[in-house]
Amino acid sequence: MPAWAHGSERAFVLLMPTGYYLLGGTLAVAATFLLLACMPAGIFQRLACARLPLIALRPPSPVATSVLAFLLLAFLLATGVAGSRDPLANPLPLTIWTLWWVGFTLATAVFGNLWAYVNPWTGPYRLAMRLAGRKQPPLSYPAWLGYWPAIILFLGFAWFELIDLAPDDPWRLAVAVGAYWLCTFMALLLFGEEAWIGRAEPFSVFFRFIGGLSPLLWTPAAASGEKQRLSLGLPGTGLIEGGALPLSGVLFILLTLASVSFDGLSKTFWWLGLNGINPLEFPGRSAVVGINSMGLLLAWGALAVLYTAAVLLGWLLAGRPGKPGALLGTLAFSIMPISLGFHFSHYLTALLVNGQYAYAAASDPFGTGLDVLRLGHFHVTTSFLGTYEGTWAIWNAQTAAIVAGHVLAVVLAHELGRRAIAGGRAVVPSQLPLAAVMVAYTLFGLWLLSTPAAG
Repeated sequence: MPAWAHGSERAFVLLMPTGYYLLGGTLAVAATFLLLACMPAGIFQRLACARLPLIALRPPSPVATSVLAFLLLAFLLATGVAGSRDPLANPLPLTIWTLWWVGFTLATAVFGNLWAYVNPWTGPYRLAMRLAGRKQPPLSYPAWLGYWPAIILFLGFAWFELIDLAPDDPWRLAVAVGAYWLCTFMALLLFGEEAWIGRAEPFSVFFRFIGGLSPLLWTPAAASGEKQRLSLGLPGTGLIEGGALPLSGVLFILLTLASVSFDGLSKTFWWLGLNGINPLEFPGRSAVVGINSMGLLLAWGALAVLYTAAVLLGWLLAGRPGKPGALLGTLAFSIMPISLGFHFSHYLTALLVNGQYAYAAASDPFGTGLDVLRLGHFHVTTSFLGTYEGTWAIWNAQTAAIVAGHVLAVVLAHELGRRAIAGGRAVVPSQLPLAAVMVAYTLFGLWLLSTPAAG
């Protein structure tokens, strides 16, 4: 099924010495913590604050770029309704699941929060407000809601992607995406752009956090229309500068990691065998809707308990500095590099294979025989998945992403802990339990890459 297209050739990968990778990657994360614990605080603090100026640029109008994104989305929805029923020939599922959810997320981690310019609501909303002659929304966003709307909506998105029977069916996806755009637009009209985009719209929140991992840092202009300075800094600096998140914000970040982690876990022989399913005779998605729905919630709950326990234990070891909620809300940002590492590793093969299908579909968006891009007899290839060199390169890229994500997470946790806790001596004890969890999660992530999986 196309929904399983992001699975890798696990049987071939298992021929590699994966045990050495698991041990080496886990030791690398542990060594990072030990190095930071021995490093004088002033050295790393200067590194975190270092900037290399690059260029000054005038950013584009978010209204213009957002309107263009809205028009592109409308075109994609039209292809979903009137185009080919084949998910690998229709631009809508290929764009949503491959180019946007995979490729755009990775681009955001490199270049910063691009979603602020290309989300399909900012432009239409601001134009609608101008036409209506209004400057303020009729309702105020309740502070007690926090990030809970984003949590509920992201959980629904994760369920649709991972568990729904046909998430890549073009017509079904067009209805879901169109309904979501309309509901979000109505919410903006009621509560305003700043409130809804800032806390309630899950993808705006997700891409803002992912953009905070970018090594490219933008200094805001003093006035509208002026140039912004672009500089190079430590990846994740954009997250270090933020304040502590409320509990709902912490749970949202943990959900982003739990969803992609469970997606990998749900296809393993271990999980299927645990639920009485023969992975060699997989009966289809309809057979696992119930157990996977429960598994997704359990994975999120288990990760939340594990993170909370680690941070609270660290708070106790550090001598109970300040309020524990502040430490929970601050250290949560260190989870984002892990989430990104899992995202890259889990979806890499989908990007490499389905990205080619997206290229071909762009030449004939409605399946009428057009060849706009003059591709001729273009053929999608998956040959690199069946060669030693190709599989070796993919496996190493996936492993490197998992390890690098955890290493950066340890680094960010150290700096976030230093800023949240007064007194340098208490920082290292406060990080010990969370570092242990990150080391264990590294092992878990590498195990997911190497263990047999269905699909």
